[in-house]
Amino acid sequence: MRRRAAVEPVIGHLKDDHRMRRNHLKGRDGDRINAVLAAAGYNFSLLRRWFAELFSALLWILCRRLSQPHLA
Repeated sequence: MRRRAAVEPVIGHLKDDHRMRRNHLKGRDGDRINAVLAAAGYNFSLLRRWFAELFSALLWILCRRLSQPHLA
């Protein structure tokens, strides 16, 4: 029950943020597909955030490297 309590808010926010409020798919399979799509959207947002942080760190390292005088 605790696990479900931890997952439900995440699914609720995903459904609100990505216009998945209404399930247009029929039956149990439609419910399963909707849950998988919500999980995929959540994972993509995490992955996108991770790539943004990685890119900014690499850009910071590159800018710092270019601004330092070259040592012979």
